[in-house]
Amino acid sequence: MASGPQPGEHAPDFVLAGGALDGDAFERRDYALSAAHGRNVVLAFYPGDNTAVCTKQLCSYSSGLDTFEGLDAEVWGISPQGVDSHESFARAHGLRMPLLADTGREIARAYGVAAPGIGVRRSVFLIGPDGVLRWKHVALLGATFQSLDTLAAKLSGIRTA
Repeated sequence: MASGPQPGEHAPDFVLAGGALDGDAFERRDYALSAAHGRNVVLAFYPGDNTAVCTKQLCSYSSGLDTFEGLDAEVWGISPQGVDSHESFARAHGLRMPLLADTGREIARAYGVAAPGIGVRRSVFLIGPDGVLRWKHVALLGATFQSLDTLAAKLSGIRTA
């Protein structure tokens, strides 16, 4: 039995503290999944700020934000580090998407991606404008990540569905 929500099911709602670079400012606020209804949301769970694969993944998504915007999608990164760590990570790499702090890993558990030892499995959930999970990928080892092109193709399918 797979854990976490399956495609076709409503994605678990949550509110997490986070922040995003806006020019030179790092704007901190709470992010609620329910507040994003009407748009696609890409939830990218990642193990840690300033680690090699996570940095590569989030830089790829950040540089592709125009592509995501064109598909009416927001991209949120979620990891167990706190907002201060996220701010320094975002500033160091110019990451423009919100980074959310799941310090107790409650949301990772709700999505079935909490993992003993590593904390959080690298995974991506695509949630449609109706709050329904449309697609997910959970990495077993986490040394690779879903590409911008793959996610854009999956999002295009949601938009035209």
